[in-house]
Amino acid sequence: MKAFRVHGEYSPRGKRWFKFSKDVVAESEKDALERVYSVMGSKHGIKRRLIKIKAIKEIGVEESEDPVVKYYLSGRNE
Repeated sequence: MKAFRVHGEYSPRGKRWFKFSKDVVAESEKDALERVYSVMGSKHGIKRRLIKIKAIKEIGVEESEDPVVKYYLSGRNE
């Protein structure tokens, strides 16, 4: 598993755009993108068409501030 940082914008009502950055654990960039769509949709109720992805970058464990990402990449979850 790898860690990815996804930068983008979302519009909850289709008018104003808000920037976001999300760290996720995934096998590939494609899986990371799917994970971001899933999380943004389930937690915030945002449709995929209202999310614009600007960049996806692979990051190291030490770069992530998300404790869940650090936990999964530390190997303690096995």
